[in-house]
Amino acid sequence: MLANLVCSLIRHKRVTTTVAKAKAARSVAEKMVTLGKSGTIHDRRLAAARLHQEDAVRILFNEIAPTQKERSGGYTRITRLGERQGDAAQRAILEWVDVPINEPEAPKKEKKAEAAK
Repeated sequence: MLANLVCSLIRHKRVTTTVAKAKAARSVAEKMVTLGKSGTIHDRRLAAARLHQEDAVRILFNEIAPTQKERSGGYTRITRLGERQGDAAQRAILEWVDVPINEPEAPKKEKKAEAAK
């Protein structure tokens, strides 16, 4: 369960979930980044054994871990959102601290005057 949440965090750089799941996934994610910082084949195999998804391990070791080289811990942040409508569970965003988030850009609108020329 937590491995899937951590894999989603690795792929999407940000995950919205409950506060309890975010706190539990934070420790797993931070341990995976610690493995990724050394980058040995043994650490890759340990991460793959925990996450069970090779593409997430590749992203972790090639993109996320290099951005966290200078940090000695605290790679993730939990931001509380409020209560969920259906069952009043506390929601939170779990995201990486120094990793830029790739959000899709809105399509640019061209002015009619420029299109007429």
